[in-house]
Amino acid sequence: MSPGVIKVLIIGVYLAALVSLGLFSSRLFRGTSRDYLLASHSIGPFLLLMSLFGTTMTGFALVGSTGEAFAEGVGVYAMLASSSGIIHSLCFFVLGIKLWSWGKQYGYTTQIAFFRDRLGSDKIGLLLFPILVGLVVPYLLVGIISAGKAIEGATRGDFPMLTESGSIPPWLTELVICGVVLVYVFFGGMRGTAWANTFQTIVFMVLGVVAFYLIATGLASKAVESGRAHEIREGQRVVRTEPPSGLMDSLHIVSQEIPKARRVRAEVDLADQLTTVEAPAKYRTRERMDPWLFLTYMLIPFSVGMFPHLFQHWLTARNANAFKLSVVAHPVFILIVWIPCVLIGVWATTGLIDIPPPIASDPNKVLGFMVKSLSGDVLGGFLLAGILAAIMSSLDSQFLCIGTMFTKDIVVHYSREDRFSDRQIILISRGFIIAVVLATFLISLTTIAQTRVFQLGIWCFSGFSSLFPLAFLSIYWRGLTKWGAYAGVITAASVWFGLFKASQFGAIENWSVDFTLGGSTIHTMPVASIFIASTLATVIVSLATPKPDAATLEKFFPAK
Repeated sequence: MSPGVIKVLIIGVYLAALVSLGLFSSRLFRGTSRDYLLASHSIGPFLLLMSLFGTTMTGFALVGSTGEAFAEGVGVYAMLASSSGIIHSLCFFVLGIKLWSWGKQYGYTTQIAFFRDRLGSDKIGLLLFPILVGLVVPYLLVGIISAGKAIEGATRGDFPMLTESGSIPPWLTELVICGVVLVYVFFGGMRGTAWANTFQTIVFMVLGVVAFYLIATGLASKAVESGRAHEIREGQRVVRTEPPSGLMDSLHIVSQEIPKARRVRAEVDLADQLTTVEAPAKYRTRERMDPWLFLTYMLIPFSVGMFPHLFQHWLTARNANAFKLSVVAHPVFILIVWIPCVLIGVWATTGLIDIPPPIASDPNKVLGFMVKSLSGDVLGGFLLAGILAAIMSSLDSQFLCIGTMFTKDIVVHYSREDRFSDRQIILISRGFIIAVVLATFLISLTTIAQTRVFQLGIWCFSGFSSLFPLAFLSIYWRGLTKWGAYAGVITAASVWFGLFKASQFGAIENWSVDFTLGGSTIHTMPVASIFIASTLATVIVSLATPKPDAATLEKFFPAK
């Protein structure tokens, strides 16, 4: 049996198990739309932690971070992951618990239902719906494209009859992934999604640790065998000949290789490579990273405060205490996932593994290629299943939330009261989910699939982050008015689109908004300009317009 067939069989068995889990969870379905969309507010602490974490860990975090670290260096971790752990938990605590409380008390199912009630504006939904859907679709594409690229890189040369490179074509992986997710979301709803997320989160975390161990020890062995590893004996740097002994020793050996990037190594003689070759600082440290760029990067994790699928997961909690475990454990889980992914990307630049030009020119394929190169056929199949698990654990929630918003916020809200039965509401939601899955798959077949996953994700998250002030102020500021909210949302959308267009719709990688101050140029992430503009518009217009009525203020800010 060929190596490629072994991997495909293992992945096939995993996907079949996932579908079975989704179908099993459908047997627990209570037959109501509230159970289909919110699992009847019955999710406990462990399932909530796993579903929240699985939902936030996408192809952006695995495939994207590895590729970006390969292209830009180890500073990728400092820019995003280090702040994400804290800010995500902060959002769970500051926004999630309060919104869960109001959602359960007043019967909300979606973000739009909350804002409509809080702002006393029926039309706010018509403004928010296309914007939220427009931001979720790129988020979906990040996952689908990541799956296709990861499998393409991991099966290179295994199937010469399928493509010129011998890989499984990305469209085939994307089609299968969409189909599998669709099946268990269609039948299992939110309960099936929560169970599937839990299963997949466990799978990708366990297999992620295994992959990290294999890649680290494999690269360390190569470094020793090729005479590149060194050690200090009696004050002298000498070539190491002993094989690595365990994970920590391997990490020590491989870490010596990080400064010796492949880009620079090719420019010097072999004799000089052991001691003199150093990569530019940006590939190995963050010391020379633009401080303003670094600072403004920290606004991007605030996007979780406006993820519509995360809002829906918050509402599934059994009670407020169910959030405690997520608040505490989420940062640790992020560390466990991000550090290995970033290190693998950096290690890929060392030259210990020969990265073929087609892989090097498309960083989205680096993770899959590293797994293929440093693991056996059977284990490689399991590791690829783990990568797909991480990607699918976010796709399901996003598909479900889009279907929920369309059904509850558009169809049901703007129809005659009691026009639809509970059964019809579920059918409408399922129908829209199918339409979104199909549309997303078709978009993934266009040239947008050539975009670096990390860059696409950054623009998507910047849009959500820019709406964070609206979520925060709606909870903690009595003075927020509907006109302030309209101004903030329109400003965020307008500035985001203007900057996105200026970056040639994301084609210019690492595009920044630059200012000149005191003769120095300050580079900032686009999210900073959008975030500030949105906040100012919301606050200024709210201060200048009539306050919410007394009933609304009493409902959300009762006198103590």
